[in-house]
Amino acid sequence: MGKTFDQFTMQDPTTQYPGPEFEKQPQPAPGLARDMKPKPDHGETSYKGFGRLAGRRALITGADSGIGRAVAIAFAREGADLVLNYLPSEEADAQEVLQLATKEGRKVLAIPGDVGHEKFCKSLVDQTVEGLGGIDILVNVAGKQHAVENIADLTTEQFEATFRTNVFAMFWLCKAALPHMPPGATIINTSSIQSYQPSPLLLDYASTKAAITAFTHGLAKQVAGKGIRVNAVAPGPVWTPLQPSGGQPQEKVMRFGAEVPMKRPGQPAELAPIYVLLASQESSFVTGEIYGVTGGNHLP
Repeated sequence: MGKTFDQFTMQDPTTQYPGPEFEKQPQPAPGLARDMKPKPDHGETSYKGFGRLAGRRALITGADSGIGRAVAIAFAREGADLVLNYLPSEEADAQEVLQLATKEGRKVLAIPGDVGHEKFCKSLVDQTVEGLGGIDILVNVAGKQHAVENIADLTTEQFEATFRTNVFAMFWLCKAALPHMPPGATIINTSSIQSYQPSPLLLDYASTKAAITAFTHGLAKQVAGKGIRVNAVAPGPVWTPLQPSGGQPQEKVMRFGAEVPMKRPGQPAELAPIYVLLASQESSFVTGEIYGVTGGNHLP
């Protein structure tokens, strides 16, 4: 890892974190953060909270590692109670997040399960409402990404699975959560620069991210009159287990982030403050927006 810092210490962002080259480090999907070299920074020691989400109740998918883990740590330090969702195979990473969040004195529930199934999404929201007494923030982070060089080798099974995890789950969770959400509640989806600049290796993934962008714009207008805001964050290359576990070929993992103007990948801790902003009342006049966090390859 790079320098010791918090999110307020001024320093050169181009050298704040490691850049390529990285080691080859293949993992079976969905991958674990603990096995990455270097390990990602999710804000474990760097994120400082100020009670900006005091008393809020948040459901976060993909909360075991990567962006979801960073969001969970930040939300807990900002005073929110949490439900953490992740796949059962990610339990080892999830337990680390659970310990970090509960140290903040917040109520934290861990609910493993696959959001690619509609019944589980409905149950996940029901358990959140029952366990936390309601839901004020829904953060859709869980994602599936697997690089395929040729469309001839992109199977219908993979195409459908990517859409179920990335798009259908978002739809099912939003549909289930909205009846429970009070005015002032927020939904934060996770799009990608791939929505605007798709990689030829990620036809299915990029297509889902474009769908998330359109869904966010449309739903925001639909529920604005209810006092509920809907936004999305669109990351560029971010150092998460999604990449070495099939999200990129290993040759690209070694050079991951080199193509952006900052010449390095982002770290999950660098995205968490944007999710906090969009979840907090500070962004009260912001809805239907896509926030790019891309290292310089800007959104259109």
